[in-house]
Amino acid sequence: MVDKNEYLKKKIYTYKNIQKDSEGYLKNSQHWSISLAKEIAENEKICLNSDHWEIIYFMRDFYLKFNVTPSIRMLIKGLQKKRYNKKINSVNLFKLFPKGPAQQASKIAGIPKPVKCL
Repeated sequence: MVDKNEYLKKKIYTYKNIQKDSEGYLKNSQHWSISLAKEIAENEKICLNSDHWEIIYFMRDFYLKFNVTPSIRMLIKGLQKKRYNKKINSVNLFKLFPKGPAQQASKIAGIPKPVKCL
């Protein structure tokens, strides 16, 4: 599990001065921080709430554990196992991340774009 306090103590990078690929994904996921995620989300026109953060942390945990960014299917299955009392499906995820849950959430989470995304 990701230690959320660890991200608060990290050196602060801004989205303007951090290395990104041509699509805006971080080149080094270790540079990610909560403040950077907020800045990326703002650029993506997303106002983060607790549901967003749950998905962002889930994606970071998944990536750090398996060294692969979860696809939308992996994301839904993993969240369904974790969220016993909340309904999770692609419709709900698209409401949170309108440009594509796996793509947009991974960008905000500071991890690479999922391989199977167009």
